[in-house]
Amino acid sequence: MLELYGTRLSSHLLLGTARYPSPALLSAAVRASGCEVVTVALRREAAGERAGQGFWSLIRELPVQVLPNTAGCHTVKEAVTTAHMAREVFGTRWLKLEVIGEDDTLQPDVFGLVEAARILCAEGFQVFPYTTEDLVVAERLLEAGCELLMPWGAPIGSGRGLSNLYGLKCLRAHVSHVPLIIDAGLGVPSHAAQALELGFDAVLVNSAVAQAKDPVQMAAAFAQAVSAGLAARAAGPMEPRDFAAPSTPVIGTAFRG
Repeated sequence: MLELYGTRLSSHLLLGTARYPSPALLSAAVRASGCEVVTVALRREAAGERAGQGFWSLIRELPVQVLPNTAGCHTVKEAVTTAHMAREVFGTRWLKLEVIGEDDTLQPDVFGLVEAARILCAEGFQVFPYTTEDLVVAERLLEAGCELLMPWGAPIGSGRGLSNLYGLKCLRAHVSHVPLIIDAGLGVPSHAAQALELGFDAVLVNSAVAQAKDPVQMAAAFAQAVSAGLAARAAGPMEPRDFAAPSTPVIGTAFRG
């Protein structure tokens, strides 16, 4: 069971809603994934990429909780203003907070992120900050009032998986009491399984599902991968070794002189 800001969820998979070939495929993929939370980038949808109120109606008909997103915001002011709009549109205190600082990698502006998080947490928002694996930034976000973190696996839409395993493992160990959701950069279901095996609590996936040849099948595959990762972690994976270790006992085998 996954608990985020007091809300208990059965699924450890969150889905984004952008760039699907059609609303019907989006709806089918969400249902196939079994996810209970979807993100919606308010600024992008309002700008006309979707068909306005038709898109909002589709999202509201799905059996999910909406996590509005400040995607596209590059300043604290933009992010805070977008957050206020999202709260009015969706009637939720949940907010995925993005403050982008670099256009090529879409890396978060961690300074602006912490400032915006502090403002929004003080206003009663329940902030899901899109951040890096930096330990100091993690501490600052928690001090600002965030109760969970969403570190990137790799740049948004890159499909590269978990690029900095060492950094992510350190983050997981450093804030062992805080829910961590891998956000961005996952390309295939095995990346999601790896994240759950490493001790992360959930993954958020968008491009890998939306841009697959069959988004519905890929959504189902990610759901299976998340379940496999959780099961593997619970089973207690063996530790890696530097040398071979025979799986067959050597006692009783023929001696070679």
